[in-house]
Formats: sequence, C-alpha cells, structure tokens
Amino acid sequence: MATSSTGNKLPNINGLQDAKPRHSLGYRVQHHVRTAVAAAIAATLVFVGTAAAATWMDVNGIIKNNSVGVIGQGSLNTDASIIDPNSGKPIEFVLIGQDSRDGAENQAIGGSFDDVIGNHQADTAMIVQISADRKEINLVSIPRDSLVDVPQCETSKGTIPAQYNVMFNSIFAGAYKTGGDLSSAASCTLNAVNSLTGLNIQNFIVVDFAGLVKMIDSVGGVDLCIPQNVNDPYTGLNLDKGMHHLDGVAATQYARIRHGIGDGSDTSRTTRQQYLIKQLMSEALSKNLFTDTAQLYQLAKSALKSLNISQGMADTAALAGLAMSLKNFTMTNLQTQTVPVVPAPSDPNRSVWTDEADDLWEKMRAGKPIFDTADSNSGDSSDTSSDNSASSDDSGTTDSNQSDTTAETPDPVTGLITKSDGTLVDPSTGGTVDPDDGSIHDATTGQYIGLADRYLNATVCAVPAKN
Repeated sequence: MATSSTGNKLPNINGLQDAKPRHSLGYRVQHHVRTAVAAAIAATLVFVGTAAAATWMDVNGIIKNNSVGVIGQGSLNTDASIIDPNSGKPIEFVLIGQDSRDGAENQAIGGSFDDVIGNHQADTAMIVQISADRKEINLVSIPRDSLVDVPQCETSKGTIPAQYNVMFNSIFAGAYKTGGDLSSAASCTLNAVNSLTGLNIQNFIVVDFAGLVKMIDSVGGVDLCIPQNVNDPYTGLNLDKGMHHLDGVAATQYARIRHGIGDGSDTSRTTRQQYLIKQLMSEALSKNLFTDTAQLYQLAKSALKSLNISQGMADTAALAGLAMSLKNFTMTNLQTQTVPVVPAPSDPNRSVWTDEADDLWEKMRAGKPIFDTADSNSGDSSDTSSDNSASSDDSGTTDSNQSDTTAETPDPVTGLITKSDGTLVDPSTGGTVDPDDGSIHDATTGQYIGLADRYLNATVCAVPAKN
C-alpha cells in the first residue's frame, strides 16, 4: 500500500486502499419481493467482492515479495516514494533483462556452463518513458556491448570506484558480484543510466529468461515474422522464413540470437527484442477484458511473479492506477529506438555512442516523443513505433534525408514511404528499408539502424494486424 509520504495522491480504486471493508446500507426495502431480490443481489455482490479481495491480496502479496530496495547514491533518492499515476508527469523506469543461469529454467534457455552459473549480466537494458498524458511510450535500448564511462557506485557491501571505457552490461555484473544482491546490481545500473543520459530515473524492473518465457506462455505464445531462415547452433533454434506462432522458449531464444541473422550486431539483437515486446503487448491488448478475464489474470500473475520491482513502483494501487491511466494508449504510440552507436575505434567488436545520442536524451529529458512524426503522418496510421536507431552519420545526411521525406505520406499499413524509384524509406529516421527482411539502414553509411516491424508483419509475412 502507499506509504504516508505519498499522502492522498494515489487513486483509491474501488476502496482498495481502505484498511477495512466498508459497510453501508443505502436504503431499506419493505416489500418481501424486493427484499428477496435485494438479498440475492447482496449475496452476489458479497461473493464477487470476496473473490476480488482474494485476487487483490494474491496480487498484492506477489508484488511485495518481489519488491527490491534502491540503494541511495548519486542521482538516486534514499526514500522510496511511490509513483503517482495521476501526477500529470512522465513516469520513467529502466527495464533490465537479467542474463542469469541460476536455476534450471534459466539454464534451459541460456545454457549451464560452469563459468556462467552464478554470474549475472544485464543482457538487455531499456529505458521506458510513459508520457505525462499517458498516451505515448518511449522505449530506448542501450546496447550491452557499448563502451561507457560510469560514476562510482554504492553496493550493499562496498563502493565500486568510477570506471572508464567499460562495457555497459558489466555495470550490472560487477555490482552484483561486489554487493551480492539484485539491489546493488540494479541500483548501480540505474545510477549509471542517469549519469549517461541526464535523466532522473528512480525506478527499475528486472526480469530474467525464465520470467519472459512465463509471460509469453501465459498469453498463449506470440506471432513473430521471421524474415529469413534461422539455423542457430548456439540456441538450437531452427525456423523457416515466414510467420510463426512461438511459445515462450522459442520466442525468447529468437530475441537472444546474434549469429547467422541480420548483421550480427547488438543493434540487430536489441531491435528483435523490441519487436518481441511489441508483439507480446499486442497479444495482451487484443484480449477481451470480459471474455478473457481468467487469461488476463494469469498474465498479470505470471508477469508480476517474473518481475523484481523497485520499491517506488512495488505498490499494488499505484500499478493498478497506472494501468487504468493508460486506457487511451495504442500500439501506434509506442516509439522504440536503440541508442545510436558506431564501432569503437579501440575494438571493432564493441561500440560507442554517437553525438546523435545527445539529441535523443534531450528529447526524453523534455518528455517528448523520440520521433517527431505527427506533423508528417496522418492520425494513428503513422508508423511511430518502428524499431529504429538514429543515424550515426556525422555529416547530418540522415537529417536532410528525413526532411525530404516528411512531406510525403507513409503507407497506412506499412508505415513506410515509397520513393519514385521504388526505394522504401522509414519516415522516422530517413533510413532505407530492405524489402526482403524489413531491416532499416542508414541512407549514407548503410549501417543497420532498426527494424520496420509493421512492414515486416504486413508485407514479408502478409498477416493482418490485431485491433
């Protein structure tokens, strides 16, 4: 429940924050028939209320059990103030996909090699920003192989000095090794993200392989368009080109692979992860609230059991209020991007952030959509949700390319612009799109920068979108 520090800001949804049940008799019925009807209705309401209370207690227990404390330091506050879904301000958190081989379920996905058991890496890190009006969401992936400078970090068992030119995912791993707990690993990662971006994020959510598998399975699997044949000896995944309905294990493995697909870059991998998240969200949002209640409840339980949530978000009423505040959100308003990178001069197998990353963080600090496509696209048919990473071309060619395309109208189905010579262009980045696999490339350098998922689903695999 909300702590006293939050006052009365959180919504008291159907009395869920009341300490005790409320009993109120609104009227008396004298007629016997009316009394019988009223009794029947009262009995029904009592039954439903009891079931709702049991559900509430069930979910509340899961959230509290999976709550993780934030270690105060640098940009992180020491108090655990609860998010306010009705604040009229953006809500931000870092979503961390933990590459843990602890337990049989995680080993079944990632392997059980002796040198990785007990090791904890940040396989995925995404900044999630929900707009002040709750109608749009920015989701930005940070490549795990990118080299960064990070400030000193406080863990449960000591201080880690400032580090320079280290892989981003090593922040999580090093803090976990030093502090010995998830609180240290996630807090150090969160503090580093704030230092690198200038944002002031106070919350995180951590999920591992097994948790993602459970969430996907709880909605009955997801549809993924596979643009090329996949035969990956590392994951054992074998898929033919085309649309596949994948269970949790197969979908998670597809999002993890880097060999023999795309250009093998971490950007290619992160855009597949973004695509998986969008397909999972689309599947969940397609459920009917009235006819699929049991499945949605199981999805909620599976998700909550799979997540470790920082204290500032681990509040049942706040999460319920946030979910309700997103009632006007549509998938076309989910904008995704990977931090713009180029190969590191010191190591071609690593990457460094480009100057375009500064523009990205500036937009997010202002709470703006990461792609300004509203003026050039019409209504909800615009492709504001393409998985893109901005161009790394220092000459600014991409910016001019984008300006040239803003006057043209994107296709309402694919979200792409078709030039007179037949070239497909992503209006968000100005990048060109490969018609065979939907990959987006910088128009000048040819570097892989994203995935046109709407084009992928509608054309490469030719399936209708879910409502």
